[in-house]
Amino acid sequence: METAVAKTPEKRQVIFLTILLLLWEADSEAIRYSMPEETESGYLVANLAKDLGLRVGELATRGARIHHRGNKELLQLDAETGNLVLREKPDREVLCGVTDPCVLHFQLILENPVQFFQTDLQITDINDHSPEFPHKEMLLKIQESAQSGTVFPLKAAQDSDIGSNAVQNYTVSPNLHFHVVPQSRADGRKYPELVLDRALDREEQPELTLTLTAVDGGSPPRSGTTTVRIEVMDINDNAPQFVQSLYEVQIPEDSPLDAVVLTVSARDLDAGIHGKVAYSLFQGDEVSQPFVIDDVTGEIRLKMILDFEATPYYNMEIVATDSGGLSGKCTVAIQVVDVNDNAPKLTISSLTSSIPENVPEAVVAVFSVSDPDSGDNGRMVCSIQNDLPFILKPTFENYYTLVTEGPLDRESRAEYNITITVTDMGTPRLTTQHTITLQVADVNDNAPAFTQTSYTLFVQENNNPALHIGTISATDSDSGSNAHITYSLLPTHDPQLALDSLISINADNGQLFALRALDYEALQAFEFHVGATDQGSPVLSSQALVRVLVLDANDNAPFVLYPLQNASAPCTELLPRAAEPGYLVTKVVAVDRDSGQNAWLSFQLLKATEPGLFSVWAHNGEVRTSRLLSERDAPKHRLLLLVKDNGDPPRSASVTLHVLLVDGFSQPYLPLPEVARDPAQDEDVLTLYLVIALASVSSLFLLSVLLFVGVRLCRRARAASLGGCSVPEGHFPGHLVDVSGAGTLSQSYQYEVCLTGDSGIGEFKFLKPMIPELLVQDPGRDLKENLHCRDSFVFS
Repeated sequence: METAVAKTPEKRQVIFLTILLLLWEADSEAIRYSMPEETESGYLVANLAKDLGLRVGELATRGARIHHRGNKELLQLDAETGNLVLREKPDREVLCGVTDPCVLHFQLILENPVQFFQTDLQITDINDHSPEFPHKEMLLKIQESAQSGTVFPLKAAQDSDIGSNAVQNYTVSPNLHFHVVPQSRADGRKYPELVLDRALDREEQPELTLTLTAVDGGSPPRSGTTTVRIEVMDINDNAPQFVQSLYEVQIPEDSPLDAVVLTVSARDLDAGIHGKVAYSLFQGDEVSQPFVIDDVTGEIRLKMILDFEATPYYNMEIVATDSGGLSGKCTVAIQVVDVNDNAPKLTISSLTSSIPENVPEAVVAVFSVSDPDSGDNGRMVCSIQNDLPFILKPTFENYYTLVTEGPLDRESRAEYNITITVTDMGTPRLTTQHTITLQVADVNDNAPAFTQTSYTLFVQENNNPALHIGTISATDSDSGSNAHITYSLLPTHDPQLALDSLISINADNGQLFALRALDYEALQAFEFHVGATDQGSPVLSSQALVRVLVLDANDNAPFVLYPLQNASAPCTELLPRAAEPGYLVTKVVAVDRDSGQNAWLSFQLLKATEPGLFSVWAHNGEVRTSRLLSERDAPKHRLLLLVKDNGDPPRSASVTLHVLLVDGFSQPYLPLPEVARDPAQDEDVLTLYLVIALASVSSLFLLSVLLFVGVRLCRRARAASLGGCSVPEGHFPGHLVDVSGAGTLSQSYQYEVCLTGDSGIGEFKFLKPMIPELLVQDPGRDLKENLHCRDSFVFS
């Protein structure tokens, strides 16, 4: 038996030889049993468990069974007790025919683990058949001139028994002319020869009748008889003689019918009718014999299909008889030549349709191969496809196990179609194929994998509660419950982030929901981890980072930092009449808590007492003069400005400015409480005040400077003692509009200067620089000092 391993032939050949030697040493001794034929069914042949040295019940646990290899199923194994009993009565002649000894081969197969034992059962012969002659009567024609001692061969009796139970002796009924002598053929079978003791005289006795008896060697012996009728012929003193006493020929088993096997030839020296020879088969079963001979030409032809596997050779005896009854004999030995006419046969003993992945060297199938042909025609090569992770391992005689080459991966391939190919070495080669379908069962060896390592989600602030903000997704290449994924929020390490009150997740589909409305001004972004867990055993999981960005909405209107709009009295800006065009009157400062374009502010002059006198820069809020002032311009102006952001929809706030025209800054302008009066009278009173202010500005300038320094020092001391006022350093945040220009207001000096609300004198109070951070947090709150702004000065 030769094995062609599909992968790495040299390596597998070494493995094959090693395993074969080990198995040969372990199991080379067959277990032999013997019993006579015709034994009744149920007969206890042996106890296999005891003979194999196994414990009671071990055969059952290891899946023991008997494989008959084409033989009739005579034996039955009780795996629980180990008893091997006879299933039915055996007939040696039916099972083995003339083969001696009659040995039937069986195999005991243990599947867990795989182990094989050879079992031989010899069926011994008993004398259950009597000898039988092929004909009830035999006719001999003997010339009367036959000399004493002449031998006349007779046809032998047939006995289905073998050995000593076969025919052992021949006897003839008492007479004066003949006695019988048993002779042995080449195969050991005995046939009778009739020997002439006394010359015949046709005139005295033309015919004799004898009884021939065949006796076997059984105990008690059996016998069979036939009648031998002898006709005394005229003198024919030359018997035919064959050219060869032994003919040997070979014939292929696939020879066609009526093919000439060979031609035999015999010569007779007699002349005339006594010299004509007739050929016939002698000492053979003409019914089952696959050959026939032409009685005139001596040609032996084929009349039945030959089968080498059934009968590999034939021995025949040919008799040439002349008309006078004399005969000669020769032997023809015909050898049937085997041709490759049988395809290999594959028998599956054990088969597994499904194996789990990640199991190394799992046994898929146990099978055996056989081919009844001989020589190279019976030598077989067994293989599988090269691209499969499986190998064939020879085990015992023609048995193989199909095992995995290594752990399988169901995610790469879930099903295999394995084709086992068995090819013999004959010409032409015959092939048998058998396909096995193997399913790979899933094992939870793959953790869920997110489609992204991190997710960024965007949500507009002021959203509705339970808003779906996005979906995360993970996949699992396993199957069944091993691939069923559950999503969950993982605990966060930020103690200030109450994740459970912000976000929830659908455990089945990974959808994320915002539980409450988000506020961009309070929380602009946060991040957390989400876990994906399968339901396999053991449980596998993975996690991904989710980053949520809150998008700003235009939900805050601009807030005016300067001038304050919630004071009890409006702030008044002073404008010298000698101001040049483009003079910086004041600067409106506003902020917006939103971000991006929602916090981009623009300024617009909506209404003015004197149109065309003032203008506002749209991007920085600077209010400047557009032309030179004249005497005809009103001394007091009221400006209405609009501060608008760039959101959608836009939000805005209005600012009211009061501007007073003065001739100079030597005397501060102290407005009286407003009383309803005639506008003309108000203008005259204002002119009087301006004259007084201009006259006293020179005298009061020095006093104002000294008063400013004194009040400043006093306020600092009070703030230090009470802790009520601090002067933080820094500028406005970058998102506020900064102002720089050619006027008197500079970016480096921005102070709010107001008069106390309950005093009618010019007591100045210089406040700290404005803190946008505090105002952004609560732009509507009142100042702690609750100042009532009366006037503002800008120093550069």
